[in-house]
Amino acid sequence: MKPEQPSILILGTRGIPAAHGGFETFAEKLALFLVARGWKVGVYCQEEVERVDRRVRTETWNGIDLIHVQVASKGPRATLEFDWQCVLDAARRNGVCLVLGYNGAVFLTWLRLMRRKVITNMDGIEWRRPKWGPAARSWFWLNEWIGAWASHRLVADHPVIADHLATRRPRKAISTITYGADPVTSAPEAPVRALGLEPGKYLISIARIEPDNNILPIVEAFRGRKSDMKLVVLGTLSDKIPYHVAVREAADASVVLPGAIYDQAAVKALRFHARAYMHGHTVGGTNPSLVEALAAGNMVIAHDNPYNRWTAGAAAIFFKDKASCAEAMRRAMEDDALVAACGGAARTRAREAFRWEDVLLAYENEAYRLLGVKAARPAAIDRPSPGAV
Repeated sequence: MKPEQPSILILGTRGIPAAHGGFETFAEKLALFLVARGWKVGVYCQEEVERVDRRVRTETWNGIDLIHVQVASKGPRATLEFDWQCVLDAARRNGVCLVLGYNGAVFLTWLRLMRRKVITNMDGIEWRRPKWGPAARSWFWLNEWIGAWASHRLVADHPVIADHLATRRPRKAISTITYGADPVTSAPEAPVRALGLEPGKYLISIARIEPDNNILPIVEAFRGRKSDMKLVVLGTLSDKIPYHVAVREAADASVVLPGAIYDQAAVKALRFHARAYMHGHTVGGTNPSLVEALAAGNMVIAHDNPYNRWTAGAAAIFFKDKASCAEAMRRAMEDDALVAACGGAARTRAREAFRWEDVLLAYENEAYRLLGVKAARPAAIDRPSPGAV
């Protein structure tokens, strides 16, 4: 029998309603889904203050307990303080603990000591990212191991991540559950035209401006083209970060740098009306932005690695360096038939492998599994690797 009201606590995000990134969007989707299916759901939300006067308070939003945790620290220290305080509070509550990310996994040992059931989404292989120095890499590497062993169940969002985790834990402890996206079949043109763009006349990148996302080579590959096409690069740019400065200096008039845009409707419109989506990510699993591009029917130009090949499949053409990136861009801008074929493949891939219903059901099944209850109903998540252009 199922428990009268099963309970779950979601840790590891900055909170909901979603305003920051993929994990927050997922947490909101899952929380609303589970509440509708009779679960008691709590989501921890980070509240940055000058002085802590009420460490934990709870309010209700759409049937979900938003557990606000105050932290007075700044930067990485604030994240660690928040993670620790969430763990302390969760250890005093009933429910399965779903932890998104392993950056503070050292604290999960307390949840295990307090006999709480823990599922951890292990995210990407953070310690491999070139932006981190030796100390940060060591911290992430250590926490990956701790997270792998302090959790009852591990979730990988990509088969390559599952293969990696299998070097830490037996495969029977690992489930592969991807990210989801809602199909986008229409969007207003106003957000596109507000940036001086024409629908279908630009390529777009939506990513953090970091070396492992290949933003600089993408900009360098595009500049100087004699075409009416534009390249739009969405993402925060700071004059204090040398890589960001290099991106600005590499851009010419054909490259549009609007900074970060947090209006999700505007981002959706910009993605939908793009001729192709640029995806330079080299590290990580199933990237949310790439999945959302597939759901919008975008042709994809992606860095050639196992993560992107499995995720995008026949929706993408691939590049390895600046020269091959320039050639891929040329094909996308000149070959209408290729763009149409990739766009159709994108929608098919999104429909087959990245439906929110399948993703959310799979997480519910994992939670029920730790409660000793038979799965709610099967969810087909693991798919064979698709072909590629």
